Amino acid sequence: MSSATTMMRTLGRSGIPVSAVGLGCWAIGGSGWVDVHDDESMRGIQRAFDLGVTLYDTANGYGEGRSERLLGQALAGKRQQVVIATKFTYDFDEETGEYLGERIKPDEIRSQCEASLRRLQTDYIDLYQFHWNELPAEEAGEVRDTLDALVQEGKIRTYGWSTDFLDRAQFFAERPDCTAVQMEMNVIDDNPAMTAFIEEANLAGLNRGPLAMGLLTGKYTASSKMHKDDVRGEDAPDWMKYFKDGKPNPEWLSKVDAIRQILTSDGRTLAQGALAWLLTRSPQMLPIPGFRTVAQVEENCKALQLPLLAQAQMDEIDTILDRPKKPATVG
Repeated sequence: MSSATTMMRTLGRSGIPVSAVGLGCWAIGGSGWVDVHDDESMRGIQRAFDLGVTLYDTANGYGEGRSERLLGQALAGKRQQVVIATKFTYDFDEETGEYLGERIKPDEIRSQCEASLRRLQTDYIDLYQFHWNELPAEEAGEVRDTLDALVQEGKIRTYGWSTDFLDRAQFFAERPDCTAVQMEMNVIDDNPAMTAFIEEANLAGLNRGPLAMGLLTGKYTASSKMHKDDVRGEDAPDWMKYFKDGKPNPEWLSKVDAIRQILTSDGRTLAQGALAWLLTRSPQMLPIPGFRTVAQVEENCKALQLPLLAQAQMDEIDTILDRPKKPATVG
């Protein structure tokens, strides 16, 4: 690992130490993304490790197991030095790639867990996450019980729910082995209610979309056009709010432009400033930016050595975006 001082945090109530910035491994699965190459993905994972990243987030459905397989290969021999988070729900036939739907019965969860363990080349998962944002909390009791059983059996260490709904997060958090919520959050798309809850419950907040699907990298302008096969393209799903009709959504792009100068202060790139905002927002936050190239990994990992934003900068961002000012929670 890098000899430079790496900012560390704790994975919620589990007490497991992790790097404050993790590595999101959705894009390297390939599904919905273009220009993804396994050799570059492997180099990116290994480079992240060298730069101090210890938290790696993936899912069984990312590329129908491709992301998990690459992660397992890249981290071979390093298992005791890293924290692996993966997800279940969206099952598939590994040989044909056929999507089988949402599978959440106890035996189906166990089957997905065993398959993930095999692809990741490990005998335990540090953080196992329920990957169904929309399922009502009252229908998730059997899922929660199954996860508790998997903890007792040593298959997983902790679990969480990847959800943007507060009541779902609260339901899982009633059990002591729930230690995290993965929610969409970034500097232009704050989530104050979930932030307050995870601080109160001592949960980790894994931030998916910390760079707003690329808007906060500075790479895209109003004239940018996404590839037709890209998840952000013209046929993007309804939840892809940062892009519209295959182009950056003007509403969100204008917010980026409004705060660009603050985020790029003190020598930061736009992406590093966006990550710094999340890290400053709460000590519970663990942004997990994705990547397709080694250069992206290197840029994002530098946020582990950069200082947090000043309270005055945080207040100014809230003022510009017309949001209520929030007290500092990180010194």
